[in-house]
Amino acid sequence: MSYAGDVTPEQAWAALQDEPDAVLVDVRTRAEWSYVGLPDLDGIGKQPVLIEWQTYPAGAVNERFTEQLEAAGVAKDAPVYFLCRSGVRSVSAATIATQHGWSRSHNILHGFEGPHDDSRHRTVAGWKVAGLPWVQG
Repeated sequence: MSYAGDVTPEQAWAALQDEPDAVLVDVRTRAEWSYVGLPDLDGIGKQPVLIEWQTYPAGAVNERFTEQLEAAGVAKDAPVYFLCRSGVRSVSAATIATQHGWSRSHNILHGFEGPHDDSRHRTVAGWKVAGLPWVQG
């Protein structure tokens, strides 16, 4: 594994609550943030850092990802939890972040919405399905 490891949404939430320097980085697109929703960290006095891994609408990998991570003030020694829709883009983000010095980069398994069920609905796993706080734009 080329990053610190995978965690469940519940484990990420616990770390965000318990570790003052822990950061959640949501790597989904602007469209997803606007129309699907965002993790709500207000109750623990934090805000998610929003940096697209792939730009919308083109889908190209964000060449400035680590530059934007640094500009957002994410400390390289902080525990960082990367979140996407289903836990795929966040693996790439955690891997690149690790390669650029964020040694405590984690992937949140199943992401914000999780995989499809048999009816192609996202009701199986993920941040929302776990009942963790979130808001919709």
